[in-house]
Amino acid sequence: MVLFWPIQYELDCINDSGSILGRIKFDGSKEEFIFCPANESVILSSSEESDIAERLSDLESGKYSIPMQDDD
Repeated sequence: MVLFWPIQYELDCINDSGSILGRIKFDGSKEEFIFCPANESVILSSSEESDIAERLSDLESGKYSIPMQDDD
């Protein structure tokens, strides 16, 4: 299971043990959401890959959105 936690226009992807796997960000140049691993040594399990792929798909379809922070 992966927990998705919003932070400054991005979603932290956190695994069951509390480790940050990476972030989902919106790439404005490509007009798509992308997963960016926290570092090169991150190895995702198949269930983590599946959870992240599903969330990316749901963001693209509009089922979910990333809350924007109001700095005012």
